[in-house]
Amino acid sequence: MTESPHGLVRTIGRWSLTALMVNSIVGVSIFKLPADLAQNLGGWSPLSCVAAGAGILVIAGCIAEVSSRYEETGGLYLYARDALGRFAGLLVAWMTWLTRIAAPAAAANLVWTYSAKFFPGLSSGPGKFAALFLLIGHLALHNYFGVKTGKNLSNFFTVVKIGFLLVFVFAGCWAIVAWPELRVPLALPGVSAKTWFETMLLLVYAYGGFEGALSVGGESTNPKRDTPIALLLALGVVCLIYTAVQYVTIATLPDAGLSARPLADAAQRFLGAGGAAAIAVAALISGYGYLSANVLHAPRITYALAQQGDFPKFLGVLHAKYRTPYVSILIYAGLVFLFALIGDFRWNALLSAASRLSVYGAMALAVPILRSRHDGKAKFLLPTPYLFAGLGILFSAALATRMGRSEFAVIATTSVIALANWVAVRK
Repeated sequence: MTESPHGLVRTIGRWSLTALMVNSIVGVSIFKLPADLAQNLGGWSPLSCVAAGAGILVIAGCIAEVSSRYEETGGLYLYARDALGRFAGLLVAWMTWLTRIAAPAAAANLVWTYSAKFFPGLSSGPGKFAALFLLIGHLALHNYFGVKTGKNLSNFFTVVKIGFLLVFVFAGCWAIVAWPELRVPLALPGVSAKTWFETMLLLVYAYGGFEGALSVGGESTNPKRDTPIALLLALGVVCLIYTAVQYVTIATLPDAGLSARPLADAAQRFLGAGGAAAIAVAALISGYGYLSANVLHAPRITYALAQQGDFPKFLGVLHAKYRTPYVSILIYAGLVFLFALIGDFRWNALLSAASRLSVYGAMALAVPILRSRHDGKAKFLLPTPYLFAGLGILFSAALATRMGRSEFAVIATTSVIALANWVAVRK
C-alpha cells in the first residue's frame, strides 16, 4: 500500500477499479430498461444495446488514452483542465458533479420505491425521509472511515448484482431451449431514425457512470496502467450483459414493452414466483451497490477541485486518521439526500442525462490536443486517434440534438454557474 503525493492512500487495484466501473454503470435502470427498449424497437432492441455499446466504446477509447496520462485524483475535470483550459475544466467538473448527484438520487428514489413494496410503512413522507437518510447516511460513513471499506463494499455488491443478472440470463436461455412453448416470436417492426436516436440516447444514460470512477486516480495503485484496461473491460462486460438481458426478456415475456417490471415478469414465467421475488431483491441490491460506488468516487471531484484551487480549500481536507476527503464525502451525501428527497426518479434522471454528452464530447476533443504535445506521458495510445476523436464528437453531437428544451436549460444554467466559478477563481 502506498500513498499518493496528496496524501491519499493507493489501495484500489486493477480488478477493484474494474468492479467499481461496472458498479457505477449497472444500476437500477437495467431492471426497467428492457421494457423501454422493447417498446421502441421490438425485436431490434438487442441490436441497439450492441450499437450503443459500440458508440460508448469509442468515447471510452478516447477517455482511456487521455486518462493514461494522469495518476492524480480528479478524473474528467483534471483531463479537461489540462487539455482545454481552466474554464473548460470547471465546466466539465460542474457537468460531472451534476450528473453524479442526480443519477444516484434517481437510484435512491427507486430503491425507496422497491423497499416500500416490502415495507409499506416507508411509503409515507416520514418513511421516505427515514429510508433515504439511513440509505445514504450509512454509505457516507463507510467511506468516511476509509477508501478500503468503501472499495470492499463496492466489490461485494458488484459481484452480487452481476451474479443475479447472469442467473437470469442463463436460466432464461435454458428455458427457451427446454420449453419452446415459452418462447415469444421476435417482431421486427419498421423503426424510424428518430426512434433509433431516442433509444440510443436512452442507452447512453444506461451505459453512463463509468466516467465517475476515474475520479479515484489518486487512490489507484497504478492508474496509468490500470485505468484504460479497467475502463474497456468494464464496458465490454456491461455490453454483453445488457444485450443478453434484453434478448432473454423479449424472448420470454409477451408484450415486454408494456411491463413495469420486465425482468421480474419474465423471471415469473421461467423461474416462478420465487424467481420474480429474487429479481425484485436484486433490483434493491443493484440500486444499493450503485449508490455505494458513487459515494466512493464522486466526492473526489470536489476534492480535486479544491486541490487545484478552483473550490474552497476545506473541501480538500483529509481526515488525519483515515486519509479520506471526509468533508467532500459528507457534503456530497447531503446533496444526494436532498435531491432524492425533493425530486422523483424522472426529474433526477433528466438532470443526469443532460450533462453527460457534453462531457463526452469534451473528452473526445482532448485526444488530438494532448496527442499533439508529443510528451510521451500517455501509457495507452489509440491506433487512430483522430478517427476516434472525430467519431466521439459526432456521436455526442448527434445524440445531443435529441434533447428537449428542459435538458438544454439545465446545461445552460450549469454553464452559467461554471462561468461564475471561473470568474471568481481565475485571478
